[in-house]
Amino acid sequence: MTDTRVPARVFPRASQDAESAKTVVSTPQTESPAYKLAFQDMDFLLREDLRPVRFQLELLKPQLLLDEAKIASTFVFYGSARIPEPAKAHALLEMASDDASRAIAERLVAKSRYYDVARELAQIVSRIPRDEAGRRHFVVCSGGGPSIMEAANRGAADVGAESVGLNIVLPHEQAPNPYVTPALSLQFHYFALRKMHFLLHARALAAFPGGFGTFDELFELLTLIQTGKIAPIPVLLFGREFWERVVNFDALVEEGVVSQRDLKIFTYVETAEEAWDVVRAFYDEQAKQG
Repeated sequence: MTDTRVPARVFPRASQDAESAKTVVSTPQTESPAYKLAFQDMDFLLREDLRPVRFQLELLKPQLLLDEAKIASTFVFYGSARIPEPAKAHALLEMASDDASRAIAERLVAKSRYYDVARELAQIVSRIPRDEAGRRHFVVCSGGGPSIMEAANRGAADVGAESVGLNIVLPHEQAPNPYVTPALSLQFHYFALRKMHFLLHARALAAFPGGFGTFDELFELLTLIQTGKIAPIPVLLFGREFWERVVNFDALVEEGVVSQRDLKIFTYVETAEEAWDVVRAFYDEQAKQG
C-alpha cells in the first residue's frame, strides 16, 4: 500500500442525505410524515416534548455564527425601542394633541439625545482593532430593534464595522433595524436564550433609558454580578436623572435588601467619551492586577 491517504469521512453529510431524500419514489410509505428525516420534519421539531432540543439549537446556532465571525467579545447596548432620534422626537411633539401626550412627547424629546450618544459610543468601540489571532473585541451587540438599538448598530455601520442584532419573535411584527450586519442578525424564540447570548460574550454593557424589557435585561445582569455568577464587567447607566427617578436604589440600601457595595456594580454616565473612559479604566486596572 503506497498511498497512505485516509478519507476524512466515510458517511455522507447530512446535507447530502437531505438532498437524496427529495428524490425518493412516491409510495404510501414515503408520503407518510413518519418517513421524513427527523431534522427535516418541522412538525416533529415543533412538538412540545422537543422543547429541550429547541433550547439547545437556539443556544448553539448563534454561538457558532459568532465564532465563525471571529467575535471574541461584545459591547452590549440595552435601551428603549420607543426613544426616537431627535428629529423624529420633535415630530412627535408637534403631533401631540392633548396635554398628556404632549408631556410624554416632551420627555421623549429630552431623552432623544441618547440616540446620538449611543451612536457615538458605538462608533468609538467599533474602531477597536482585531487582536493577534484576528478576533474582534467590543463588537456592538443590540436587541436588533429600533430607537436606541438602531442607534448602536448604526454607529457601528458609520465606521464600516459589523454589529450583532439579537431580535425576538413577538406577537406584533418586528423587523431588524437596517444597520444590523445581515449575517449577524439573529432571531430568537426564547427570551431566556436571547438574554444568555447578550451576556455570554459581553465585556461591557451600556443601559440607556428604557421600559420593562430594558429593566428585565439590566436587572438580570446586576443580579448575576451581585451573586458572583459572572465576573464583574463595566455596567454603564446612561442618564442618572432617569434612573434615579424610576428606581430608588438608595431606598433598597436603606431597606436592607441590597448592600451599599452593590451600588458600585454600575456607573452613571452621560456621554460616550465618559463611558469609554470608564471601560478603559476598568480594564487598565484589571491588567495591573494581573
